[in-house]
Amino acid sequence: MKTGFRMLSVPARAALVLGALAVAIAPIASAQTPAEPADDGSAGAALNLPANPTIFGKADPHVRRATAIVNGEIITGTDVDQRLALIVSANGGKVAPEEMDRLRLQVLRNLIDETLQIQEAKAANSDVDEEEVAQTFNRVAQQNFGQNPAALEKYLTSIGSSSASLKRQIKGELAWQRLLRRNVQPFINVSDGEVREMMDRLKAAKGTEEYRIGEIYLSATAETKPQVLANAQKILEQLKGGGSFVAYARQYSQSSSASVGGDLGWIRLAQLPAELATPAAQMSPGQLVGPIELASGYSLLYLIDKRQVLTADPRDAILSLKQISIAFPKGTAEKDAAAKASEFAKVVKEIKGCGGADAAAVSLGATVVANDQIRVRDLPTALQDTILKLSVGETTPPFGSIEDGVRVLMLCGRDDPKVESGPNFEQLQSQMEDDRVNKRAQTYLRDLRRDAVIEYN
Repeated sequence: MKTGFRMLSVPARAALVLGALAVAIAPIASAQTPAEPADDGSAGAALNLPANPTIFGKADPHVRRATAIVNGEIITGTDVDQRLALIVSANGGKVAPEEMDRLRLQVLRNLIDETLQIQEAKAANSDVDEEEVAQTFNRVAQQNFGQNPAALEKYLTSIGSSSASLKRQIKGELAWQRLLRRNVQPFINVSDGEVREMMDRLKAAKGTEEYRIGEIYLSATAETKPQVLANAQKILEQLKGGGSFVAYARQYSQSSSASVGGDLGWIRLAQLPAELATPAAQMSPGQLVGPIELASGYSLLYLIDKRQVLTADPRDAILSLKQISIAFPKGTAEKDAAAKASEFAKVVKEIKGCGGADAAAVSLGATVVANDQIRVRDLPTALQDTILKLSVGETTPPFGSIEDGVRVLMLCGRDDPKVESGPNFEQLQSQMEDDRVNKRAQTYLRDLRRDAVIEYN
């Protein structure tokens, strides 16, 4: 039995590859917290910069060949091109030339960070072997190409990337997570009292709303704010034009959630800075807002979903559905398509439950695809409320287009969700520990950058 309703396009596959990688290597992500005063002399005020500096020479730091040598290890232009190709494909190839230049520079910066992380892991005897990388690569292939790594390799080549590039990214993230577990996590402590206090807060918040938010955070100083704001606005334009939020978050966000595509997980608004909590409270699922100014930079927010704390959400119901669809021959006139769609709707309305769907489909020349394990919240937002109002055996109104054909969804069964009990003591303690590890990780990477010897060709 088929488990899906339609094939994915190339951009959708690219976005899912990035999403699957985020799932395969997934530290607990935390919301961006307001910046604390710098304690290492790195703040702009400590540099004693002139208000109106005179620039000597014509060097433009943004005009470089996309190659670098990081502590003796070479990053080639091909490395940058192949990593960039996956991001461009995830955005449907709709990347303006000026945006491409900026994205290329960001990819180079990410490759430098990745190289530093791999080097540090190797120096600490926490390196990742090729077998572990291959296992994660195969999991990504399994989630997108039906357990076929060769198909994933072919797909990556077709968009100008490569399996070597994706495996390198996998190695960097696995090595970094292992290094954090060894050098940071053992020194993080969350007391039993802190966990109990958080559990009490969750119980007190029962029935209030929780939000699953994606964030792209760009840090900025007082001097760089205009430039960072302009960059944030360009990213927003790309996202509104259909760009992949996961792809842009992984490449641009400077929050610890970047490695999981900007996903902050399920949080309450009280966990966010006030500047973010106010607009988030007014967002609907699927909405994008920003740039939002913070003391330490700017954020773009994307509301993935929302629910009520410790309360069963009808959208967590598991459905058994049948999709009945007809396609229109290429070149079908609009009036002919409308007449055929009207006849389709009339016949579908007379179907006596899911048991009669297959026979009715034959008479219509329609196709039936079944899915017995689909969650309401995984359906398009526009269909969720309609589906929740159906009784078993009923169908949605017809929907579609001349290009995609017309279809209905028939409800064959529904298993309602149980009331959520929330995380147990150990789960909550682990989440709090991971949150602190991620904050330490930002400082760790900053120190690696500061000590690195980097040459640009």
